[in-house]
Amino acid sequence: MGGSSKYLLVSLPLHNSASSTWQLLQEGISKNAFDTPTYRFYIPDLRIGTLDSLLSLSDDLVKANSFVEGVTQKIQRQIEDLERASSVDSGRLTVEGVPVDSYITRFTWDEARYPVMSPLRETVNTIHESVSKLEDGLKVRVAEFNNIRSQLNAINRKQSGSMAVRDLSNLVKAEDMISSEHLTTLLAVVPKYSQKDWLSSYETLSTFVVPRSSKMLHEDNETVLYSVTLFRKVADSFKISAREKGFQIRDFEYDPEAQERRKAEMEQILNDQETTRVALQQWCHASYGEVFSSWMHLCAVRLFTESILRYGLPPSFLAAVLVPPIKSEKKVRSILERLTGNRNSNFWKSEEDVGITGLAGGEVDTYPYVSFTINLAT
Repeated sequence: MGGSSKYLLVSLPLHNSASSTWQLLQEGISKNAFDTPTYRFYIPDLRIGTLDSLLSLSDDLVKANSFVEGVTQKIQRQIEDLERASSVDSGRLTVEGVPVDSYITRFTWDEARYPVMSPLRETVNTIHESVSKLEDGLKVRVAEFNNIRSQLNAINRKQSGSMAVRDLSNLVKAEDMISSEHLTTLLAVVPKYSQKDWLSSYETLSTFVVPRSSKMLHEDNETVLYSVTLFRKVADSFKISAREKGFQIRDFEYDPEAQERRKAEMEQILNDQETTRVALQQWCHASYGEVFSSWMHLCAVRLFTESILRYGLPPSFLAAVLVPPIKSEKKVRSILERLTGNRNSNFWKSEEDVGITGLAGGEVDTYPYVSFTINLAT
């Protein structure tokens, strides 16, 4: 998924027949832009309806295309995010078992999913509804995965954050703590710059502090964790005095069973995260193929609709997919314009005049032939 390819989905008015128009297109490409792969794009005889219905549908198709393309890109981005997070390459994106680029160049209409005799608007609505359901499914699955990641991040923060807030159970051993009827051990978080102050003053922060009982247990970049043993009855007054001098006394009770529970919880969340990641990745790959197929069928409906509105009835046009390198696109468009017969060409603006950005959806009225662009990440 490191690069991108630009696919031009176009239709041309027929010169005598589809075969002769196709031959003229191939000859023009081979002579002037031989580095541009060219393929037929087969659209069945769809149900046309009325001119008014086509005009109304034309506006809605632009919005529908933007929506379906957006969902396609969301799923692809999610796959890429999952791959980056896991460092696992899940392989090339496919549609119905074939690579995406092959699916575009060998597109065939799925009659079982979209009967050709259905009204065009019904077909578009079916596509929109199915893609909307997949988008909802993506949101639910991503939310579930992010929730598990949030739980894991919260645990990691407790394990690796500042000693003022992190879980201390993995830093303290049983022999570090004393707990009896009269004695107890407290844990103090001391700023590094205050270590000398702590060591010189902790015995006097309260009465009944065991002399020389403070031990350093752990340190990070900013703080040091010390233990101190004292009589249980003076623990509260010791905490108050320590706080006044800028030392934080952490509430802590050594519990080996709690440590085991936290370890088991961590392992369970890690397992849940991996299981959910794999399931989400598999779902995204399958759904990407389904959404991309829906997108190409929508493009076929757009090409069909715009070609009739452009060239008239009965349907008389050739649909094709071209994959020009950047350096050859101007030559290719020049060939397409010549094959259009320059009909009304003075009324069409060039790409430079209108500043085309290459987004699929805004190109219908830019050329004397019907043209959409599909930018495909590879």
